[in-house]
Amino acid sequence: MRCLIVDKSGDKTTNLWITDHMLIGEYKHTIDAKKRLAIPAKLRRDLGDGAVLTRGLDNCLALYPLKEWEKMTEKMGNLPSGKIDVRGFSRLILAGAVAVEFDSLGRILVPEFLKQYASLNKNVVIAGVHTRLEIWDERKWEEYKKHVERDVGDIAQRLGELGI
Repeated sequence: MRCLIVDKSGDKTTNLWITDHMLIGEYKHTIDAKKRLAIPAKLRRDLGDGAVLTRGLDNCLALYPLKEWEKMTEKMGNLPSGKIDVRGFSRLILAGAVAVEFDSLGRILVPEFLKQYASLNKNVVIAGVHTRLEIWDERKWEEYKKHVERDVGDIAQRLGELGI
C-alpha cells in the first residue's frame, strides 16, 4: 500500500510517503553445520511472521514473505498449464518450496536439496531484491555481480527501451 500524507502544521507543508516494506541491501552471513542461516533482524521485520524458501533464478534461493508468495503463486496459477515452459517453471518453483519459521535467534533451516541446488557453502550473501530475498553462495554472488557490473551500460540501454 502506498499513500501520501500531507502535514500542513506550522509554516510549511511536508509530504511524507508511506510505503510497504521493501527488501533491499546485501548481507554476508554463514550457514552453520546444522544448515541454519541467520536472517538479519531488519529483514526479518520486513518478512513478518513467516516466509517461503524456494529455488530462485540463476542458481540462488529465493525467500518470499508470505504475502508476496501468495501473489506470485496466484499469478503462476493463472498461466496456461498447456505450455511446457509454464509447467517446468511451476514445478521448479512450487515443488521446491518450503515454509520456514524463524527460531529464537532469527535463523531458518535450509533443506539439503535447496542447499545443493544453490551450491551453498558456509559463506553466503543475502541480497534484498525488492519483494524477496535471494540467498547466494558468496563466491557465486561475487562472480555474478562482476558480470552484471561489467555489462551495466548495455543492461541500462535495454531497460530504457522498456521505459525504465
